[in-house]
Amino acid sequence: MHKNWIDMTADLSVALKEVRTGTPDVMKGFSAIAQAALKSNALDTKTKELIALAIAVATRCDGCIGFHAEAAVKHGASRDEVMETMGMAIYMGAGPSVMYAAAAVEAYDQFAKKKAAAT
Repeated sequence: MHKNWIDMTADLSVALKEVRTGTPDVMKGFSAIAQAALKSNALDTKTKELIALAIAVATRCDGCIGFHAEAAVKHGASRDEVMETMGMAIYMGAGPSVMYAAAAVEAYDQFAKKKAAAT
């Protein structure tokens, strides 16, 4: 295992709480954007989380990969859907995205395993 994505997102959540406390108006605005963007309309939330995961890979954001991999699992994304999404991320982000795609698949697998163990 390259990273423990479950622990990383839990640790990052603690740090993000500090940001929310220190910049409450900004974070309320960010939360409102997130809620509006993720609302099911023409695209369902699962599809939107897969898009977010691809963008996280293409922009090389570890924390984003962790949180959106977890959300993809929560919204029922299959491993095949994640793999196809990684193909698009690699296409759009070139060579460095290949490395981050591997990380995103690892994160997805860890969160899927955690969910399976809980059920």
